[in-house]
Amino acid sequence: MPTYAVISRPDPVSCHLKERLEKILAAQGYTRDEQIPETVLVIGGDGTFIYAVHKYIEVLDRVRFFGIHTGTLGFYTDYRDTDFEEFTADFVQGKVQEFSYPILEGKTEHETFYGINEIRVENAVRTQEMKVYLNNVLFEVYRGTGMCVSTQLGSTAYNRSVGGAVIQEGLSLIQMTEIAGIHHSKYRSLNSPFVMDGATEIAFTTSSFAGAMLGADNEVVPLDNVKRIEISVSKDKCVRMLKGRDVYYFDRLQSLF
Repeated sequence: MPTYAVISRPDPVSCHLKERLEKILAAQGYTRDEQIPETVLVIGGDGTFIYAVHKYIEVLDRVRFFGIHTGTLGFYTDYRDTDFEEFTADFVQGKVQEFSYPILEGKTEHETFYGINEIRVENAVRTQEMKVYLNNVLFEVYRGTGMCVSTQLGSTAYNRSVGGAVIQEGLSLIQMTEIAGIHHSKYRSLNSPFVMDGATEIAFTTSSFAGAMLGADNEVVPLDNVKRIEISVSKDKCVRMLKGRDVYYFDRLQSLF
């Protein structure tokens, strides 16, 4: 029997839709499996979707995601709460297609992190100095608050807030954007968002990341005992998403403003 799990935002609308959805799926012979479901149905916003992906990060190769947005149109979902019947019917009747999206992998000397939107390094305590390597070649010495590395999907999230470029859907690219860089006659760095081929490997090294934090989407950890961070597109993990509607990307983009 097909298996599923439902992850919803804890607001009244989302919880109500979750109850309705679970009743429909039970009537259709679906079995709930919270451990390794075939499909994770997400009810909420883009933040809920990202939370769901991180919850199943260790079994992404066995799980796919299908979402409905209880609010404005999101970048990870093609249905609004007012489209609930269509959303449910498309899923049950198999009127969906599966697409794979890359995620970022960040490694320190101690841990590995994954980012669906971005992986960022930020230091609000002091000016962070670090060498930036691209494919093991020194690119620049950066000084400032930090750096944000984002996927195409994440280009419209925090990356956009710090002045990064929006990357159109379907392009296999990653982006590196400065966070409050310092630029004057003594200290210089690119000072522009840098859009790169998705195969590019980025490394940040420093004598001290004391006071800095690494953020992988909504996960944040201190970097006090770290000297090197490597970021690239993961070679063995991706997000498998189901889509049933053909939403024009520029319409989706307009929902941001």
